[in-house]
Amino acid sequence: MKNLKLKSARVAMDLSQQQLADLVEVSRQTISLIEKGDYNPTINLCIAICKALHKTLDELFWY
Repeated sequence: MKNLKLKSARVAMDLSQQQLADLVEVSRQTISLIEKGDYNPTINLCIAICKALHKTLDELFWY
């Protein structure tokens, strides 16, 4: 399932996939795969992404 909440939050902050990847210290491909729903991130990566985007886990990763 695509993570449109993540993509929407990233775009709202005017961040590219590469910029978000740099902030959370992963590859751009990892961010792309998470947004496409093809990668299940660890809880630590989820938390890092949430902090970078100023969102909660529920806002980005709870369906």
